[in-house]
Formats: sequence, C-alpha cells, structure tokens
Amino acid sequence: MASSCSSMASISILLLSLAILFEISLSVPPTEDVHDLLPTYGFPRGLIPSSVKEYSLSEDGEFEVHMDHPCYVQFDDLVYYDKKIKGHLSHGSIVDLTGIQAKKLFLWVPVTGIDAASGYVQFHVGALSETLPAEQFENVHVCKSNPYANYI
Repeated sequence: MASSCSSMASISILLLSLAILFEISLSVPPTEDVHDLLPTYGFPRGLIPSSVKEYSLSEDGEFEVHMDHPCYVQFDDLVYYDKKIKGHLSHGSIVDLTGIQAKKLFLWVPVTGIDAASGYVQFHVGALSETLPAEQFENVHVCKSNPYANYI
C-alpha cells in the first residue's frame, strides 16, 4: 500500500510539472518577425522583403533568412534576393553576407556587407560601397518573381 501511495504521488507530481510546463510554453510570445528584429540592430525594417518564410539567429550573430522563393525588389537599383540569405549580424553591421545581389548597369554584383548609421545604409560590394538614405528601406517591400513585371 505504501508503494502504491508513493507511485500515485510521483505520478501526480509528474502531471503537475507537465501542466506547469505546458502553461509556461503557451505564455511565451511567438518568435519575432525578422522585420521587427532589424531595428533592434540599427537597420530599417524594409531591408529584407516581405516573402520571408523563416529565419534563425544564433547568439554569436550568425543568421539565415529563408525566403518563400528567390525574388526581386526595385530600390534605387534592382536587387535580387536568393532563397537563402546568410551572414553575421551585429549592431549596425552585417558581414560575410551571401544571397543578395544588386544590378549595376548590366552586371549583377554580390552584396557582401551592409552598415547602418545616422540615417544611411551603406552596401558593400567587395572593396566598393554605396551609401543610400535609410528611408528607402523603412517600408517592407513586396518581392516579385519577375524583375520586369512592371514593364510588361
């Protein structure tokens, strides 16, 4: 009888623990949208277009953004976003960036880094860079599968 009571007490404690864990997991807010996360690192929300499927960010700043599909957004230049974008994020800086290209004249050039400060966003293409007003990237843009959809 004593072992039966002990087993019942153990089961009750286990069920109570599971119930508490379940309630705690329900009260944790869902993961932030990547567009809401960007301003906490000094970047405008619209740096990444709307078709983000999921993203991950490790404690050391390594990140991956997975898009629904590769796509294009027209800023001052036409920009291509691959299905997977990777890099290292810290406040005001993205380095080791892959998955984003900008069209310059007739060439597609890979964007290798991005810096943000004082209302400007600076895009690095190897040793070269271009600085644009951050206000261009405040709104989250819709990604287009066809870069010339507006011209057809």
